[in-house]
Amino acid sequence: MAVRAGRLWIHRLPPRKKRVLALGRASHGVRRRGVARFFAGAFDVVQSTYLDEPKVAEAFRTGKGVGWHEHSKCLFSGTERFFRPGYNANLVSNWIPTLEGVEAKLTAGARVADVGCGHGASTIVMAKAYPNSEFFGFDYHLPSIERARLQAKEAGVGDRITFAQATAKDFPAKGYDLVAFFDCLHDMGDPVGAGKHVKETLANDGSWMIVEPFAHDNLKDNLNPVGCIFYHASTFICTPASLSQEVALGLGAQAGERRLRQVATEAGFKRFRRATETPFNMIFEVRS
Repeated sequence: MAVRAGRLWIHRLPPRKKRVLALGRASHGVRRRGVARFFAGAFDVVQSTYLDEPKVAEAFRTGKGVGWHEHSKCLFSGTERFFRPGYNANLVSNWIPTLEGVEAKLTAGARVADVGCGHGASTIVMAKAYPNSEFFGFDYHLPSIERARLQAKEAGVGDRITFAQATAKDFPAKGYDLVAFFDCLHDMGDPVGAGKHVKETLANDGSWMIVEPFAHDNLKDNLNPVGCIFYHASTFICTPASLSQEVALGLGAQAGERRLRQVATEAGFKRFRRATETPFNMIFEVRS
């Protein structure tokens, strides 16, 4: 690789390797059989683990955890850059169509809450695809909400998304047809409490979509390249975030379907199913 005029040139790499490092219009990363990731974003996440190592080490000694907001800024931008290609490639074309009746509602005009929305990547993807629907993005991290507002305006959907600072246990109830949690439920200290609040905010026939990192239920089955990456992130970021909050359940990024089902059941939901999956994510549909 060569650095020229401040830009990183990757012309010497084979095409299959270029795709995971180069930004493209459609997916901003590699896309193959529903898989899409921009791995340069992952480098930002890794950088944050090095920068925040003293905080995490102290958390290991005290057990108090490290809040998401306490991490270095590169974590927030890196998380968006890493996950956004997956949402671009899968959310509208592969994930939403697997949810019972949801696509038809969104096309006709629905009310949607994206909880733990971060920089709003997933919210913006949905708003662009379903112009008749109204979207609300919530996150407790105010700088992320401010960034989400800016990006929605740049994407031309700022008039159809309302971003606001709120937690998963106190975001406003508006009779949502769909409440979505993208790669964030395991970060929460009280995911059962969050689920109970979701149940209160849904319309009578509303759905809760949970997108979580792919994981098997048993540790030995997760000891593969993808699972090891997620365990690394979980140790430095996800589990400490949960431990810094009330209840401090500490699900972690490799919770698996069995524990996630338990969370939904304890929150009062009766129907829980894996709607679809990719090598990186599991997508669950939860209903009363």
